[in-house]
Amino acid sequence: MRHRRTTVALLAAAAVTSLLVPVGPATAAGNTLVVDVASPVRPVTHVGSGGLYALATTSTPDPALLKPLRLNQLTQPAPGVQQLGNGATVPTGDALVVAPSAIGAGAQTYVRMPDIYRDFPYRWVSWADWESKVRTMVNARVGAAQVTNINGWELWNEPDWTWSTGSAGSFTSGWARTFKLVRSLDAVTPIVGPSYSVYNHSWMLSFLTAAKASNTVPDVIVWHELDDFGWANIDEHVADYRAIEASLGISPRPISINEYGSPNQVDTPSVAAHYLAQFERTGIKDAERAYWYESGTIGGLFHNNRPTGSYWAYKWYGDMAGNIVRTTPSGDLDGVAAYDSSRKIVNVVLGGTYGTNSVQVRGLSGFGSSVRVTVSHTPASGRYANVTAPTQVSSSNYTVSNGAITVPIVDQDYLGAYQVLVTPASGPTSSWQKVYEAENATVVNANRFATGNASNGSYVGQIDGTGSSRADSFVDFIVQVPSTRAYTMSIRYANGTGATSTHGLAYNGGGWSTVSYPPTAGWAQFASTTVSVNLNAGYNVIRLAKGSPNFTGGVGYAELDSITLN
Repeated sequence: MRHRRTTVALLAAAAVTSLLVPVGPATAAGNTLVVDVASPVRPVTHVGSGGLYALATTSTPDPALLKPLRLNQLTQPAPGVQQLGNGATVPTGDALVVAPSAIGAGAQTYVRMPDIYRDFPYRWVSWADWESKVRTMVNARVGAAQVTNINGWELWNEPDWTWSTGSAGSFTSGWARTFKLVRSLDAVTPIVGPSYSVYNHSWMLSFLTAAKASNTVPDVIVWHELDDFGWANIDEHVADYRAIEASLGISPRPISINEYGSPNQVDTPSVAAHYLAQFERTGIKDAERAYWYESGTIGGLFHNNRPTGSYWAYKWYGDMAGNIVRTTPSGDLDGVAAYDSSRKIVNVVLGGTYGTNSVQVRGLSGFGSSVRVTVSHTPASGRYANVTAPTQVSSSNYTVSNGAITVPIVDQDYLGAYQVLVTPASGPTSSWQKVYEAENATVVNANRFATGNASNGSYVGQIDGTGSSRADSFVDFIVQVPSTRAYTMSIRYANGTGATSTHGLAYNGGGWSTVSYPPTAGWAQFASTTVSVNLNAGYNVIRLAKGSPNFTGGVGYAELDSITLN
């Protein structure tokens, strides 16, 4: 959603200043956010890292600044986009045009089909016109053999107010008609929707009832969370949706919130902490920052292709590895946290209130009697102000008592966000990240599974697809290394075929080589094999593939647990 809020809700919100931010100075201080390192929630997948119209071109935003965000999911306009949103003078963000930048950043992309129209709200012409447009869009994607990151067709956007019932008939009938046309042209790519502007029980129930009857239930369920304080209701909305799904006998679908945050919130890092915490707790698949102003900024993370204050909150989130762990909010203080057991790093991103508050971190018994805690801050800089780096607030040792510490956040900025980083007193177990879990990486046409045999409790399996850019299965690891040199890469894998299997290996756009996986004791029974990779200082992308463009395909099958660089 873009223009509607500018004319309706934004005017109302402007009259009530306290609604523009997560909390106001009237809110009581003295809250404690509790982080339980011993209670993993799920693997880190950077659920909330993404945006609508996040990429304008292959150079906007700067690709070098995208990799640190570990982008998960984007929603970009359709091939041949004509949409002129938010004052743009030329269309931007065509999903196929920006695909190289998205792929390089590790992001998957939903294609928003109605943005083939120039105007928003959309101006319906006729069914013949729409179906011609659909054919053109889908055929363009099917013909783009090098594009591997399109993981969803979004058939319409906010039908609760942009669908022309008078001209096009009911939305549920139109959905079914469009669904079946797309499926006749592309039987592989998931279909996502209904993409309502808000979560509404009766709308969702009516839609799913009709979709089940027509055999057109979306592969991914989508709605938007765009109100001020919208994060507060996400858990209730997810629970209500799951109840509807169960009542209709529909198998559980992944959930996408592919627009989140009101126009007033794009410059409020503490709001990001609230949303990210809720997304991780509720188990949704992905969430994308809304597009209220300029395209190519990931909802205000960039100005003039450089970071704003909010960027750094997402950079901290992007640095998370291992498992998301349980956080318990207190009052308006909330946040998201992860534990990387390979380096013994607890990474907490929080915000939401003022005064003196605290973060209690539990489950630190394996860290020794003393830990090092570094607290950093990023401000609400304004959409048109750049912030070169976060500010370090403090760095000191804390004594661990009964496996816990309590870290005060003094004179908290209720608009900004904070990072609390906890390591053993001597520092992380390695000075740079060497172990990369497959389940934390970009997983394409494969699935994550849990097992106690895996190094972080999870692994990637069903890496089975090959033969086309819509079916190829691979895992992309974004790694950061300190210097340009040859690295030894140990791959932890399982191969239950009884014979040697292979994957293709490529990195940084280079040529393919073959990795061989001798048989292991069975599936999810892991062993290691070693190869050499020549990496550049900084960020690199390493792909292990069953199938991929310019690669003829691997032999047999293998599962991936992790890679380790030395």
